[in-house]
This record gives sequence, structure tokens and C-alpha cells, in this order.
Amino acid sequence: YAKTTWYIETTRLKDRLVANNEKINWYPSHIKEGRFGNWLANNVDWALGRERYWGTPLPVWECEACRHQECIGGIAELEERTGRSLRDLDLHRPYVDRVTWPCAKCGGTMRRVPEVIDCWFDSGAMPVAQWHYPFENQELFREQFPADFICEAVDQTRGWFYSLHAISTLLFDEPCFLNCVCLGLILDAEGEKMSKSRGNVVDPWSVLNVHGADALRWYLYTASPPGHDRRFSVELVGEVVRKFLLTLWNTYAFFVTYANIDGWTPSPGSSLSSLSSLDRWILSELHTLIQRVDTGLANYDVAGAARPIGDFVENLSNWYVRRSRRRFWRPAPDFSRWEQDEDKNAAYATLYECLVTLSKLLAPFTPFVAEEIYQNLVRSADQDAPESVHLCDFPVANPALMDEALMANMRLAMRLASLGHAARNRAGIKLRQPLSLALVKVRSAEERAGLEPLTDQLLDELNVKALHFVEDEGEMVEVRVRPVPALLGPKYGALLPRIQSAIAAMDASALARQIRAGQGVEITLDDRVIELLPEELGVELIEKEGYAVAEEGGYLVGVATTITQKLKREGLARELVRRIQIMRKDAGFRIEEHITTYYQAEETLEQVMADWGAYIQGETLSTELVAAEPPPEAYVQSFQIEGERITLGVRRKADPISADHKSSQRIPDPLDLP
Repeated sequence: YAKTTWYIETTRLKDRLVANNEKINWYPSHIKEGRFGNWLANNVDWALGRERYWGTPLPVWECEACRHQECIGGIAELEERTGRSLRDLDLHRPYVDRVTWPCAKCGGTMRRVPEVIDCWFDSGAMPVAQWHYPFENQELFREQFPADFICEAVDQTRGWFYSLHAISTLLFDEPCFLNCVCLGLILDAEGEKMSKSRGNVVDPWSVLNVHGADALRWYLYTASPPGHDRRFSVELVGEVVRKFLLTLWNTYAFFVTYANIDGWTPSPGSSLSSLSSLDRWILSELHTLIQRVDTGLANYDVAGAARPIGDFVENLSNWYVRRSRRRFWRPAPDFSRWEQDEDKNAAYATLYECLVTLSKLLAPFTPFVAEEIYQNLVRSADQDAPESVHLCDFPVANPALMDEALMANMRLAMRLASLGHAARNRAGIKLRQPLSLALVKVRSAEERAGLEPLTDQLLDELNVKALHFVEDEGEMVEVRVRPVPALLGPKYGALLPRIQSAIAAMDASALARQIRAGQGVEITLDDRVIELLPEELGVELIEKEGYAVAEEGGYLVGVATTITQKLKREGLARELVRRIQIMRKDAGFRIEEHITTYYQAEETLEQVMADWGAYIQGETLSTELVAAEPPPEAYVQSFQIEGERITLGVRRKADPISADHKSSQRIPDPLDLP
């Protein structure tokens, strides 16, 4: 039932509340005019009084006799009324209720009214209360008011956000904060609100103890933009570890491992000179990333700042490092130290620059991983560097290193490589198996020209001996264009068969190009012009014999599927290298250790070991391949490969890397996964 209480007449200042809201940058932006704006537009007076015991006493005294009222503004004013010192007074009930004085109007007793203040008023008074303003710290308060940034859940549009805004408008006629990020609610894995009664609350420590704080932070930053509700589970955080943190950590560990083997350390001589197109590309991506992260954070778009970092780490690991492995470690007899190899030095310097810059970009997001990388890569080599990554300047993008054309060309090369892998998968041919030819069709002569300098990377990534750009997809596929009956039947009825015939008589390749460009197709039937929409026509690619093809968005990659005996045996040699490398790891050998490899094989595999012996030795650091039973001290395994049996044994030889080439960087431990 309705009760009499004390109100603040906020409706009198509704226009000012709305006007001051216009000065605030809200993220998401729709909160300004939506949830918060609507709340202000429909503003009602603020019920301030509460009939409770605990809380801030309402500072209003009323005469018991004549009902004269006074609102007291501080202890000094209260002392003036009572004529005594109240410096030791506890300004809460019941103590403050004992303070009385004679009424100035009738001489009756002035007593404090029984109400306490709405606790949301306390929260909104925080900016002034924390500095005891206006009684002291006026200058300090003015330096820090209004706040640059606040953040809370979206339900605070009717709570803390409003109380801050209302009190600031009432007192100063200006907003209390300049930027506000609204967060959505955390839901359970099924999208339901977490509740103790439902038993679906996730204990934060169960996540922190398993995956760590950085994984939890990264998930919350990237799962969805602020303002959106998000599902949560321990498994989803684990996915972040596998897809992002583990990828980053493995790239970092790769660098440190090979830098230690090679004795590479950062120095003024580690300048980014003699760069390959791959180096220039990843540095361009890095500085573009710096720009995007800085812009995202400046605009309070946390997800928009964090997600590009994940994309960059993926490209760094699965393209730059993957395509640069030979530069870091060339198999014997081509092994050379970085001091004599400009390309190797450029690879080290480039990857080092990327990892150190990443540690600085990641510092606000994943502070612990960022600190670990920084300490091991920077502080271990330079004690004059800032003591912590969190004391470093934030990276600044260098426009001179940003090459939009190169990035576009490399992105296209990566897209074509993905199509080539898809074509192999269609044919069931592993990537380790070399193929004779890949045919590539792009959408323009400009794209083809941009890809020409990157052909060697595509050849290596696709594991083909030759790559040809083609103008006509007809070299690898037969193109068919068919009307979609489900869409055209209801629309044209009995005309459908004639439409089908008309389409069949047209140049299918030309039609396909039109459709992919989003253009309709016109046909004429009995002087009637019919325009068919792109979605009403289906494009079908029929692979020609001897090719496996993948297509996306007008790009086609076809790989020749005929495997000669020579190619087959090269593929077997690569498979044997893979098996020996796994055995090296299982046996606990260091990456740089030389070994002796023993083998007993059936006819074909024995011939492969003989014909491809130099290649196998170089790839596996085998000083010799011995066609004999492995000795007892060797690590031995037997395999069935392409229907033939082989027994392999590996044994440690002398370490070719001398101790004086070791660097000061600690090799990271593997990132533990549950």
C-alpha cells in the first residue's frame, strides 16, 4: 500500500538529465537512446526515504510542535544548531537521533525524522563522498571529476548508472562519467540464468584452478561484445586455451627453442633489414594489428580490440612460422648460423619483434602470459629494459611498415592454400604426398599479378611440383548452370522446362561468372523478357578426370590426382621422416641432437630408404642410415606403411651445437592442458 515518504523532485530536471546523457559515450551505443535514454525520458521522482534502521540517516530535523523542518548540511552546521562540539559523534542511528535543539520558530524540540536514505543514493554519491567533498579536497575532486570511464552490468542503467548521473546533474549539471561500458549477463552453458536454486552456478575457482586467470579473461573479452549476454562453462574456457593460448605459447616456445640452439640473441645488430616478402607481410599485419587494438581500446570496444589479436596469432603460427621453418633450421648439409645467414637473422628478428610486441598488446588482456613472454625474451637479454611489460609504453603503429597490397595478396594466397587442402581432402590425398600440378583460377589479372611473387610459398604449402594460373576453369572442371525448380516452379509454372532449355543452351562458364558477381540473367521466351535472380540459378562444378577441385567465391584450385611411382616414393620418404621425428621426440632427444637411424624394411620401403637417404638424413639429423637390426640401446618401433612393414631404431649421437652458442633465454615448459 502507498506510504508517505521523502522524494527528490528529479522530474523538475528531466530535460537536464536527458541533455547530460548526450555527453556520455555509451558502449554499446544503443544503451544511450535505448535502455538508459528511455529510463530518463520516463523519469519519475526519486523516492529517497526508507523506513529501515541501517543506512545513512536522512539529515532532516523536524519540530515536534510546529513541524518546522531543517535540512542539515554537515557537522559544522549541526554544532551551530546545538551549540556544542560533535566531532566525536557517530553519524548513524541511534547516536545521531539523540541530537536535538530548540526550534527557532516555536521553541519546541527539533528531532531527526526516522527515515534513512535509499542506499542507491549512497552509491551515486561515491564521487564526492570518497574525497569528503565539499568539506575538503576540492581541487583533487575537480581534477578527477567527471570520471573518464566506468563499467558495470546492463541492469545498472536503473541502478548505479542512474544514481551517479542523477546526483551529478542535481549538484553540478554535468555528467558524472564520460564513457560507460555496459556488460551483458553471464549465463550457464544452456543459456539459462545462473541460480543457486537451479544448481547451475559455476564456481570461479573451478575455472581459475584448471585454466588460469588469463584463459578466463580472454574468454570473457572475446566471447561476445559488451552488452550481450553470454553462455559460460569451464569447457568454453578450455577451448580458449586450445585455440589461442596454446597456439601463442607454442609459437613462443618454438622461437626460444631455436634461438637457444642457434645462439641468437636480440641486439642492435638484429635490425629488420634484408626482409623477405613473408617478413614484410607479418610486420605489416603486426602494425595494422597495433592500430586496430589501439582504436578498439580507445573506443571502449574490448572485443573489437581483442579478437584481431587472436586472428594475428593464428596467422603468425600457422602461416608465418609454418612457411619460415626452413629459415630457422635448415637440415644438414645446408645448416648455417645466423651470423652468416642474413635470411635466418631476419627470420629471428622478425619473429622476436612480433612476440615482444604481442606481449605488450596482450598486457591489458592476459597479464600473466604477457609478463612471462616479456621477462624471458626482453629482460633476460636487457636488464636496462623496463622491469615489467606493464611498465612499457603501449606499441605505436608505424605506417611505413604497413602494406595493404601485400596483405591482400598474402590473404589471397592463404585462401587458395586452404582451397588446395580442401581439394586434396576431397581426393583423400594426404598433404605429405607430393603431387605434380596445381591449377589456380583467380578473379582478375591484378590478383594474379599480386600472387606471382608468392608462387614459391603456394608450391611449398600445397606440396606440388608446378603451379599454373588458368584463365578458364574449364581446364579442370565442367561447369553446369541449372535453374532451381523449387524457386522458379511456383513463379513460372509451365515455362520452367523452356527456361531450363534456354539456360542449357547458354555459355555455362560465362553464366557462372555473372552469378558469382551477383548479377541476374536475362532470357527471352516468345518476346517475353524473363530476368532470373542469381539465387534462382545453381552453379555446379563437375571435376574432370585426374583432378580434385575446390571452389569458393569464384576462386578455384585443382590438384592433379595422378601419382607416379616417383611421386609415390617421395611421399613415402616424407612419411618415414615423420615417423622418425616422432620417435626422436618419444625417445626424449633434443631437437639439435644428431642420431643414427637403423632400419629393416620390405622391398619398396628399403628402396625408398636407399634412394631418399640423403633427404631423410638431413631432415632427421641422422648422421647415417644403417640397414641392420637396431642395437639394444636404440629406441625401436615397427610400422605398417602402405602395406609393407618396417622396423626403425634411433640412437643418440654427439651434440653438434657447442655450449658457447647457447642464449640466455629459458626454454618454456609446455602449457599444461587438462
